[in-house]
Amino acid sequence: MVSFAVAFVLLYFWHTLGTSIGYHRLLTHRAVRCFKPVEYFFVVGGYLCLEGSPIWWATMHRAHHRYADTDLDPHTPRKGLLYAYNGWLNRREYPEHLAPEKICGDIVSDPFYAFLEQGGHLRKASQLCFAINVIFRIVLLFVFGVPVLIASILAGVLAHQLPLLINVICHIHRFGYRNFDTKDDSINVWWMALLTVGESWHNNHHAFPGSARFGLKAHEFDCSWLCLRVLKFFGLVQKLNDAKKNASPSLQQV
Repeated sequence: MVSFAVAFVLLYFWHTLGTSIGYHRLLTHRAVRCFKPVEYFFVVGGYLCLEGSPIWWATMHRAHHRYADTDLDPHTPRKGLLYAYNGWLNRREYPEHLAPEKICGDIVSDPFYAFLEQGGHLRKASQLCFAINVIFRIVLLFVFGVPVLIASILAGVLAHQLPLLINVICHIHRFGYRNFDTKDDSINVWWMALLTVGESWHNNHHAFPGSARFGLKAHEFDCSWLCLRVLKFFGLVQKLNDAKKNASPSLQQV
């Protein structure tokens, strides 16, 4: 039971921080600058909870900000809640307006990410991700035993589902509040922010997408931001963009 609990906590935070810091704040928005081993550590944490190709993920999320809650948004709830949750994942190829070479030119040249992308073949990239995830958990089974395997599966499933829920819940006004009058439907949801290590301060994020800090008010706890601050203190992170220091006066507060 102890090994299960320890493994679940460690893996859950690696996966959620991997998605939050590695995929989102670092690769997608370049709000963080760090050494490559640190970058890969977090990105692999996200990859091992089935987040898929980092190039694909960053392309979709940059498009989400560019076309937020319009017809070109890859997963706006305005097209339906089920579509925003997982219906948009059924695409077999990139839409014409979402070419990774144009949207994520800063990422596609990385050989590690290019390998995981499988030449832009989304089905092959998904199959590779699934296979690597299975192999990772088989290794855990043989090295640490069944309790750690079960903890890994549960932590991975939960960490995988949370970003999908953000796409839905954090764009429906009745579930949260807004600090900024953005042009989209984004809201902040405090209880989801606790589960998602700070990702669900979504309205703040849409107001300042280039910021590594999502929780902008005293009560808005942002675990990912605190983790980044600790890494910066120890010299593992070189630069952090902070919206509280560089807030745009053009954004109207609600």
